[in-house]
Amino acid sequence: MPPNDLRTTVRGNKHNRHRAALRVKDLRDPLGIGVTMNSSFKQAPPILKSENGAMVRSAGKSAPVERFATGVVGLDDILEGGLARDHLYLIEGDPGTGKTTIAMQFLMEGTRQGQKSLYVTLSETKAELLEIAQSHGWSLEGIELCELAPDEAQLKPEAQYTVFNPSEIEMTETINAVLAEVERLQPARIVFDSLSELRLLARESLRYRRQILGLKQFFSGRKCTVLFLDDRTAEGHDKQLQSIAHGVIMLESVEREYGIKRRRLEVKKLRGSRFREGFHDYCIKRGGVEVYPRLVAAEHLLVFQPTQLKSGIAELDTLLGGGLDGGTSTLLLGPAGCGKSTIAIRYAISSVEEGACAALFAFDETLATLVKRGRGLGLDIQKHIDSGKFVLRQVDAAELSPGQMVHEIRQLVEKRDLKVLIIDSLNGFLNAMPGEKFLAMQLHELLTYVGQKGIVTLMTVAQHGFVGTNIDTPVDVSYLADTVLLFRYFEALGEVRQALSVIKKRSGEHERTIRELVMKNGKIAVGTTLTEFDGVLTGAPTYHGKMGNLQQSKSTAKSP
Repeated sequence: MPPNDLRTTVRGNKHNRHRAALRVKDLRDPLGIGVTMNSSFKQAPPILKSENGAMVRSAGKSAPVERFATGVVGLDDILEGGLARDHLYLIEGDPGTGKTTIAMQFLMEGTRQGQKSLYVTLSETKAELLEIAQSHGWSLEGIELCELAPDEAQLKPEAQYTVFNPSEIEMTETINAVLAEVERLQPARIVFDSLSELRLLARESLRYRRQILGLKQFFSGRKCTVLFLDDRTAEGHDKQLQSIAHGVIMLESVEREYGIKRRRLEVKKLRGSRFREGFHDYCIKRGGVEVYPRLVAAEHLLVFQPTQLKSGIAELDTLLGGGLDGGTSTLLLGPAGCGKSTIAIRYAISSVEEGACAALFAFDETLATLVKRGRGLGLDIQKHIDSGKFVLRQVDAAELSPGQMVHEIRQLVEKRDLKVLIIDSLNGFLNAMPGEKFLAMQLHELLTYVGQKGIVTLMTVAQHGFVGTNIDTPVDVSYLADTVLLFRYFEALGEVRQALSVIKKRSGEHERTIRELVMKNGKIAVGTTLTEFDGVLTGAPTYHGKMGNLQQSKSTAKSP
């Protein structure tokens, strides 16, 4: 019984395409295709004779490597320019990790550059691909879609093969249809989606590997840059395919108990090219995949003029030895509600008033509450937001990956000339991480990067507990900060008061005293040194003098 043809849906002439294709037996002998193994050479190197009589090839000079932009934001940065042309690349990932989206962006980028592009699909229909493109607001005009799907007639009993295994016939027809379309169109970019269908048709691993090798040599001889998509549905991990491909990009999603999945990618290999190693966060949004390259602070060295940022509060600047030095990081450590965020915003307002740009990433407090609270203390935050000099970003730890946050900070640094950065708080940043062990590494790179740019960074950490010796810090990052400003509650005259002191400052001298902090009556004030108290930082100080050095509150102030 003659085999039933697969239905091929493509643009252009559809008739007699299988007969015009190369035979599958040619694929089983990759070396018989008649092209050199290394397509990067303009011609085969000359054969020379060595002193011992052996025949060797002269190395010659290779042509400059031309790279194709992927069209994916951030991915070309990781690949240091894009994918080298005329090679075969593998994109691996579980279903839902964005393989098809990346493939479409790759082909659309080729169309924008005037290159012919071909999308071969074995698993999805043309209608499904168009629907995916529409969801991103794209048009696939200019991209040839080759849909290879079994005909409905194959489901009938009389269509079943009795002599040959059905997979052998279908494999032959599928490969022939793909090669015929490539011969007709002569595309520069090709996407093959997906290899799982081809693996099922091959049945045996040896046959599957030989078919992939044959396809690789066929495409290389026709100056095609090919993306193979694999959804990793096969049993076990297929290392054979990775060894054949010129480059491998792995996509994965990390499940979290609450919030969105954390998606990340890794370039497993890229022959003959440098790339940024490690995991890089990415997200799928309307408009395509957006990749956030891992921050490497050593790539952003910059010499800056030393500066000092003052708070506008004379006593606080005196406590810090004149102010905060540019390029340093300051940790504001203390219980909840003791004034950490307020002092940080005070520095940001001072910077903005001098004409610089400041940014605050708020994990815990809503922006509306922050603006209202600042207004009550004489800080007109809204005015500076409207001027564009003060950037406030409400961060949802369940919806934002650490890589995306670092990327946003980099954009502010490079495009807005940022001078003050506030992270409020590190507790929220910690919750955005899948594991606490990565927090110190992320912070180290971020602080080094902004420090090399001369930016003053302020980070708040809310400690557990309020008074006494039961105060605990959820994460110890004090060793990463250049300056540590400690806040404490203490009791005096029947009131709960606040105190602050500088524990360390790497960049210069500072006072080692303890001063009272008062935030009342529409202003922020720092008092004189609390010399008549011992044990203020414990929350239960011992008094051995007069109370005259304490700032008078509204309830104890004398009437005029």
